[in-house]
Amino acid sequence: MTQTQAHDNKLAVIYCRVSRKGQTGLGSQEHRCRQYAQEKGYKVVAAFDDDVSGGGDFIKRRGMVDLLGFLDKHIETNFIVIFDDLKRYARDVEFHLKLRRLMAERGAIRECLNFTFEDTPEGQFTEVINAAVGELDRKQTARQNRQKSIARLEQGYAVFNHLPIGFKYVKVKGGNSEAVRDEPLASIVQEALEGYATGRFASQVEVKRFLEAQPAFPKHLPDGTIRQQKVVDMLNQIMYAGYIAVPKWGVSIRDAKHEGLISKAAFEAIQQRLKGGVYAPARKDIREDFPLRGAVACACCEKPLRSGWSKGKCKKHPYYLCHTKSCDMYGKSIRRADIEGDFEKLLKTLQPTEGLFKVATAMFRDYWNTKVEQTIAHAKIIKADILGVEKQIDQLVDRTLEATNARVIAAYEKRIDECERKKLVLAENASKAHQPQPDFDGMLEHPLKFLANPHGIWASGKFILRRMVLKLAFTEPLLYCRETGYRTPKTSIPFKVLGSFNGQKSEMVP
Repeated sequence: MTQTQAHDNKLAVIYCRVSRKGQTGLGSQEHRCRQYAQEKGYKVVAAFDDDVSGGGDFIKRRGMVDLLGFLDKHIETNFIVIFDDLKRYARDVEFHLKLRRLMAERGAIRECLNFTFEDTPEGQFTEVINAAVGELDRKQTARQNRQKSIARLEQGYAVFNHLPIGFKYVKVKGGNSEAVRDEPLASIVQEALEGYATGRFASQVEVKRFLEAQPAFPKHLPDGTIRQQKVVDMLNQIMYAGYIAVPKWGVSIRDAKHEGLISKAAFEAIQQRLKGGVYAPARKDIREDFPLRGAVACACCEKPLRSGWSKGKCKKHPYYLCHTKSCDMYGKSIRRADIEGDFEKLLKTLQPTEGLFKVATAMFRDYWNTKVEQTIAHAKIIKADILGVEKQIDQLVDRTLEATNARVIAAYEKRIDECERKKLVLAENASKAHQPQPDFDGMLEHPLKFLANPHGIWASGKFILRRMVLKLAFTEPLLYCRETGYRTPKTSIPFKVLGSFNGQKSEMVP
């Protein structure tokens, strides 16, 4: 098919491309191409566009695939394919030549607003040279952008296209962008992470449910839920702790310029929890009419008790029961009134007397004041620890330089990364030691109220508060026997201390 025969059809299609989603320019490209077609007397029958990079295989571009498919469907027609610029066509020599061949096979004639295609050895040579220049320009630009990004990362600045939820970019003096808190998402993420670090959320499932309950938090699925992997990614996201690192670019973990949503100590606590198990994962089917479900287990088999409603002649009755077939208590119901009534009695035994609580509060206050006095001394110790870690890092670096085995080098690098994180945590603790210490009454007002009267909080009837009492007062599921009631519970440390004071063999230290 000759150029003249093709032009006699005067049927054309347009192809436009920008480098990424959200970038403007597709409309202006198509406008210029339509003007060009009008001047040439061509009839434009279709337009195709892409919003992906010019590098890589063009087959991955949806618009280009659709264009080739369109040409295949109308193989009897020799269309003119119009491009705004040669760089919009292909910026890799390999794919440029491949695309040229595929279009020739379909009888398509390529025309460009700023380049003339010629079916001559000289014209083909010029075309390839222009494609090579485009490829060189793309690779040089990519290298320059990466070098700039690495330099920013090494200074502690975030350079990622998409920041983790809770951060956003703002323009600062000099034209650069810096990551800052994005409210209200930042506070939501902070509460979720700190809740997991402190044990307020007993499992990742509870973190997931907390996030799903927040209207402002973005949901990923149509049913208003988020993927569990999202929670895992958030718990491992170092930016939330004020860290920055990109190992694949050779940028090791370091202190970031942006303010973390949580402390580095809280982040390390999260990592420790992720490595081990957690007590009493939240169940999706825990309802307000059975607040003890998931927190009470059968004393015989130590498996969690189930709960449900049994239908009677006139009304339904609530029960707890063991559902383990191999257990002697299998299927034997326990009235909700019995198990929850016994639990309230158990809570009352945790409540200290007024005199004991006053003494304990005075002791807590003395301990608080002692810790405040020790803070300055601890700052000096922390400073010495930082020097020790730095010395350890230097030794590991020297060993890495001397090593030749790739596995040994990787092990040294992992150890260096752990030491860097430890040093940053120590530095954070040292900085806190020099800050004004909080007031005892302001910090411990609510915890002391809880210790003074856990039963009163439970008796409020609020489901969230009741679940909080279970988490804060007990470290393991409560064992309940259908015949004898609750076994001796394993309480949290504050209640253990108060309980030891309340024992007959205990005496107050003078």
